[in-house]
Amino acid sequence: MLLTGIIEVVFSLGLFINAALFVPQIIKLYRQKDSAELSLLTFSGFNLIQLSMVLHAYLHDDYILLIGSFLSLVTCGAVTCLIIIYRIIRK
Repeated sequence: MLLTGIIEVVFSLGLFINAALFVPQIIKLYRQKDSAELSLLTFSGFNLIQLSMVLHAYLHDDYILLIGSFLSLVTCGAVTCLIIIYRIIRK
């Protein structure tokens, strides 16, 4: 049981870290107002994967995965939105 608890904590931290890793990219994009070096296709794919994880977690009542995936979806979605704003809308 102790091992299960440790794995749950590490998994939860990993989900939070995954979401937090997008924050520096958001800050850099916002400051530079340039998304030329980023792939819209890649970040769109990340969003689809995270959305599927959110739905899967919801269906299986896995609230740790649901919250972590939702946070990643929000932060990755912010990067994707900034890419669209700076590459497509501002042209």
